[in-house]
Amino acid sequence: MDSKKIMKAIKKGKGKAMFKTVSGGMLTAMMDGNALVLTDEKGGQSRVTIADVRQSNGVIHVVDTVLMPN
Repeated sequence: MDSKKIMKAIKKGKGKAMFKTVSGGMLTAMMDGNALVLTDEKGGQSRVTIADVRQSNGVIHVVDTVLMPN
């Protein structure tokens, strides 16, 4: 999902948006100033350092910490 859709979901969710991972876990997305922050189910947090890297099979986002959503 590209960052524009994530930002739209965060705005719609009044500051937070929930997303299901491929493995069935949940990630929460929110803004901290201008930074997009992801939080896993265990409370681990990661900042998106590079957004919207287009690949042949979709879009990826580079993060600064590994998350364990499940």
